[in-house]
Amino acid sequence: MLAAGCALRAQEQMPVQSAQVPGGTLEQRQQRTGTAYRRLQQVRYEKRIAEQDLLNAQAAYESAQKNADELKRQSDAARKAYAAMQAREKEAEQAYELGIRSVDEIYRSGTKPPVSAR
Repeated sequence: MLAAGCALRAQEQMPVQSAQVPGGTLEQRQQRTGTAYRRLQQVRYEKRIAEQDLLNAQAAYESAQKNADELKRQSDAARKAYAAMQAREKEAEQAYELGIRSVDEIYRSGTKPPVSAR
């Protein structure tokens, strides 16, 4: 992508002149035509570099978008799994609280549960 920046700087240094009716001798006209042709070739070369930069940037964007989509899918799946674990934790917490209350009830009622042999 640096090539595009270089190409833009090169264009700034060498502005394209408007088409003028050439004047002067045959040799001067041939020199101007040769200069114009070299400038045309340079611009075409810079255009090819810019096109390649564009294609590379588009490919990188598409790849990044695919990666982002995959990461989003993974994030959503992790979020769902976390929510499920929160729900399971709440259920386990409630079961534990229920067990604590039932044990507390028995002790408050004054009846002790039979001691099991271990």
